[in-house]
Amino acid sequence: MSELLRHQVPSVRLRAALDIGTTSDPRDLDALLQRCAVEPDFQVREMLTWALIRLPASSTVPRLIEEVRFGGAQARSQALHTLSKIKDRAAWPVITASLVADPDDEVARSAWRAAVVLVPTGCEPRLAAMLATQLGRGEQDLQRSLSRALVALGSVIEPTVRAAASSPEDRVRAHAQATETLLHDPDAGFETALYEAKRVDALGVESTSR
Repeated sequence: MSELLRHQVPSVRLRAALDIGTTSDPRDLDALLQRCAVEPDFQVREMLTWALIRLPASSTVPRLIEEVRFGGAQARSQALHTLSKIKDRAAWPVITASLVADPDDEVARSAWRAAVVLVPTGCEPRLAAMLATQLGRGEQDLQRSLSRALVALGSVIEPTVRAAASSPEDRVRAHAQATETLLHDPDAGFETALYEAKRVDALGVESTSR
């Protein structure tokens, strides 16, 4: 059945992943991980993740950690996504400062999302500090992902975000201020919060320069 994961038709690959997940045979672990590293179709990747989640965590988590540490960009991103679904905190040590700052945006985004799920109680301030190093990074969509990850940690992020709001870098200041807005008003849209933060920041800078 695992050979069908390589079929050229996405619907056939999707069905194969579904069937493998239904049988939950640990012998399929290698084939699932190998396909995760190269699968171009989003729906198929989600089904591969589901199939991996169905296997015993004692088998999958160590292999997923290995993928995060040594795999290519897609393998790492998909492994982090799967770890966030399994929610086994034994995977927490794989979340490092270098991973959070990974140059590949999708790997970094997946690391942020996994981190807030895997973080042990008491380690939230340290994670907030790690995530805050990425404030101002990328375009609006990536910034939104980081803000959501930070806000998911709760009020523990306030000192870190407020410090970042005084950064000499415009992008960092605005992103930090928008994140703080979302923390206190979860219903506020990120785009609106970021626009308002930039507007207020620009007015403040203009006022100071006079």
